Amino acid sequence: MPAVTEEEGLPQLDALGPRGPYRARNRLTVTDVSGTPVAQLSLVPGVFLHRALTALRRAEPPAPDRRAAVLARAAELFTTGRVGGLTVAEHEHLVSRVGGVPLGVVRTATRAIGERLAAAYDSARRARPVDARDDWRDPLTRAGRAVWTRRGEVFAVNAAGNHPGTHSLWPEALALGFRVAVRPSRREPFTPYRLITALREAGLGPDQVAFLPTGHELADELLRGADLGMVYGGDDAVRRHRTDPAVLTQGPGRSKILVTAEVDWREHLDTIVDSVSHHGGTGCVNATAVLVEGDPAPLCAALAERLGALPALAPEDDKAVLPVQPVATARAFGAHLANRAAGTRPWLGAEGVVAELGDGSAALRPAVHQADRPDAALLGVELPFPCVWVAPWTPEAGTAVLRDSLVVTALTTREELIDRLLEEPTIGNVYVGDTPTYRIAPGLPHDGFLGDFLMRTKAVIRT
Repeated sequence: MPAVTEEEGLPQLDALGPRGPYRARNRLTVTDVSGTPVAQLSLVPGVFLHRALTALRRAEPPAPDRRAAVLARAAELFTTGRVGGLTVAEHEHLVSRVGGVPLGVVRTATRAIGERLAAAYDSARRARPVDARDDWRDPLTRAGRAVWTRRGEVFAVNAAGNHPGTHSLWPEALALGFRVAVRPSRREPFTPYRLITALREAGLGPDQVAFLPTGHELADELLRGADLGMVYGGDDAVRRHRTDPAVLTQGPGRSKILVTAEVDWREHLDTIVDSVSHHGGTGCVNATAVLVEGDPAPLCAALAERLGALPALAPEDDKAVLPVQPVATARAFGAHLANRAAGTRPWLGAEGVVAELGDGSAALRPAVHQADRPDAALLGVELPFPCVWVAPWTPEAGTAVLRDSLVVTALTTREELIDRLLEEPTIGNVYVGDTPTYRIAPGLPHDGFLGDFLMRTKAVIRT
């Protein structure tokens, strides 16, 4: 970030438009989890937003080999360099304190963003149909071939702030030749700022990617001004944009684990616990429900014992594993959990999940609740900390109770059940065996390939 100025007294996080940094008159004070101010974020006005989108639309993308080289160089800068005035360690500490994500999780996310950024060009092309060509000049188009083309020129991202790893996906749009406008979360704008700055320092033109913080009133203006967009948010955001073919929604994951009777869950307890608690339980790929064929009580007891041992520490502590929020926010999550958990059997969290840290912040402790049936509505409740609902499952319940899940880890040997999980259109990914729900790797689709949304095929015949 730029140095502290005498006028404002806080580091300034400027917008990054097509003509360079821009410091707006309207600025938001960004605070850490204790409420301490750490920076001022420029919020661009509508006229600046529209001019930026116009400039992005007019720009030509770099050649494909140039894109690949810039992405690889940016990955190195993001993970090892001094970017925007901050070292990697300084950046990670700042993200941890502001977002409340444990420092170890932020460090892992930094590496993951770097890996996916370096692989973004090849990963993006995994979505290309096998028989499609990249260029109409390909000799095969003389006889007629499909050519893979962009559905537009400008891609807008209304980003999330719950976890820095969400910024590992949208760079694939740059790899495909889109110009990208990112509206950062005002909760944690530092990860996209560092990423976009690294891309520019790596040689990507300022008219290719922009950092455009705005007020909430301009969020939809950004989407309308772009050709295609991606929105992160809760159920309200998903419902608002669900019918818009130009908007890709990234909502709650509601990821789940299924354990059938012939599998001993004790042999997979580490995987189940990690699926719930990895990332501090903040990700859409964290397991929020476990369905087990048979009596769920022994599994609940084991989960409560393991999760209950996790320490409540400040997020920047090297041993921290739980997310931290301002006390008022943490209490609101605790009250919401207590309300939704009515009628369940609490194994962990009955005394409350808020652990105040004495500086105005609080860690959110894990919770384990047992439901009495697999179709209980509360199995779809997703909270941003390790909170898991455990319920009994029967073959008669089938896959219907697993619908609307980003990931299902199936601990089963029943091939016909795996077939049905894969055939269920509302299940995003199916992991069979001892694989945690949070497993993501470059080249694998997250919620489908991003290229499935951004690109299309056109028939080309040259005679």
